Amino acid sequence: MDLKKIWKNRKEIYEGIKNAIIRDVIVEDIAEKRLVLCNECPSKGDECEVPGTAPCCNECGCSLAFKIRSLSSECPLEKWKSIITEEQEDKLDEL
Repeated sequence: MDLKKIWKNRKEIYEGIKNAIIRDVIVEDIAEKRLVLCNECPSKGDECEVPGTAPCCNECGCSLAFKIRSLSSECPLEKWKSIITEEQEDKLDEL
């Protein structure tokens, strides 16, 4: 996996990290449903570009712990969609 690909997703990864730290019932419910789909996916991997972040998506390189909690993220294989846009997420951060 190329670190450039992960860097491209940095805003979504940051959003997922924030949502993993500041837990919200709605976000956790969405993350749980997404994780069910990720667990069934052959692209779920245990060898990640960033050590200690497994499991990861082998398609985009993101840690699943963070990707599934990023409401503006979507599955690169289209197994699940984003809930809000990055712009909407930025506005939520301002509140």
